[in-house]
Amino acid sequence: MASADQTRAENDPAAERDFYLRLLELVAAEDPEPLLASALTTIVSASGARMVYLELREPDDLRDGPPRYWKAHGCTDDDVAAIRASISRGIVARALDEGRLIATPSAVEDPEYRDQPSVLRNAIQAVLCAPIGKPAFGVVYLQGTQAGDAFPARNREAVEVFARQLGIVADRLLRQRDGLQDGDATVEIRRHFRCDDLVGRSPAFARVLREAAQVAPLPITVLLTGPTGTGKSALARAIASNSARASGPFVDLNCAAIPEALLEGELFGAEAGAYTGATRKMPGKVAAARGGTLFLDEVGELSLAAQAKLLQLLQERRYYPLGSSSPVAADVRVISATNKDLKALVAKNAFREDLYYRLAVLPIRLPSLDERRDDIPAIVERCCVETCARLEIEAVRPTRRALWACREAPWPGQVRELANAVEAGVARAAFERAKALDEHHLFPSAPREDDAPPTFREMTMRSQKRHIEDALARHAWNIKRTAEELDMSRQHLYDLLAAFGLRRPE
Repeated sequence: MASADQTRAENDPAAERDFYLRLLELVAAEDPEPLLASALTTIVSASGARMVYLELREPDDLRDGPPRYWKAHGCTDDDVAAIRASISRGIVARALDEGRLIATPSAVEDPEYRDQPSVLRNAIQAVLCAPIGKPAFGVVYLQGTQAGDAFPARNREAVEVFARQLGIVADRLLRQRDGLQDGDATVEIRRHFRCDDLVGRSPAFARVLREAAQVAPLPITVLLTGPTGTGKSALARAIASNSARASGPFVDLNCAAIPEALLEGELFGAEAGAYTGATRKMPGKVAAARGGTLFLDEVGELSLAAQAKLLQLLQERRYYPLGSSSPVAADVRVISATNKDLKALVAKNAFREDLYYRLAVLPIRLPSLDERRDDIPAIVERCCVETCARLEIEAVRPTRRALWACREAPWPGQVRELANAVEAGVARAAFERAKALDEHHLFPSAPREDDAPPTFREMTMRSQKRHIEDALARHAWNIKRTAEELDMSRQHLYDLLAAFGLRRPE
């Protein structure tokens, strides 16, 4: 008989989600020992294996030496010795050498392993073994099911995800303990999370990358929030490319760009004759994303009817194309994004609460450029390189003054507005046959100056101007409330508005 935990995990989607959420909780560990203890509890509960062995090795450890960090469940001393013996040759050695999960329904009957002394001596049956880390510095080993048969496919997937997640957290802890962490917090994250299209190294941006790296290997829904133009689509692609579905398609749908009457057909497809003009069967985005990731941008724009359909897809993992009475199995991971406050919409009954919790299993908030101004120079330089390559023109680099100006300018349109400004600036520089991208290329009204960085006075004035602009925006240009927030008289505020040339938007 299978254990209660194992049966529940195999048949209850809620138990599956609990497993993935427990994996996310591993990141709170601050030392390898408690990390392995929590990890062992998690994988034993999820798999129902009779024996589980975990170990982490340091870079200078030999395979045949005892590891510093290890935990075991259901193992005698002889069992642990047999598992460690197979690290130099056998099932564990193969998993480490090939860097992949090794599974066998019965090692004692498997031609590849049945002649090994430890297999014969212990009559080893079902085994799952996966390396931890790339390159491997640890291993997770599961042996024997409660029913005495092979591990189900769901357990094999869970062990792979478990090993990837444990590797990310364990690598960080071992590097921190050995004093190997880099001053740039994103360097460590980028070792595990491929995200070349995402630029930045500020603490706010490092937080985003860390959360994305944690959730990428887990097959759960993710909700990306933040102002329009902060790069939610690029982050969604990075999460998809670092997931187990990386080889599958990435299909995106902007929910705000499709008329409500057409949205259901666009999402789920339609049978021939389902509506006027439907002369043939039309596949939808869910079908196009099969085996991969479906990215729903501006998900807060969905009508309540469309929300109900999406909820069914997430709950039952199936859907009905328009005009069809037969359900279709859905094999997609859903990542959604919005610039709206979905909790506020739920309170107004404009967004389904049950759908919100399905989408926001793990929400990631992308910061505005105001929260990561130190990243602006790097973004400008990257946009410069990409624009010159796309336009097939001679490369130009931004001057120091241009970088300072971009860093201090307000960007209400976030990264998207900044990228558009750089593209326009590169075009102006090319027209002038300039060798560098200067401030007046990016800001045509700016005076032409040399490449000297701005003076302290200039920096102070720019900072004051931006601070006033932000306060005015928060109070919808209510002068009285803005002056109160800035702790100045209204006359002084009016004087500053005139000095900085600020006027109420039309």
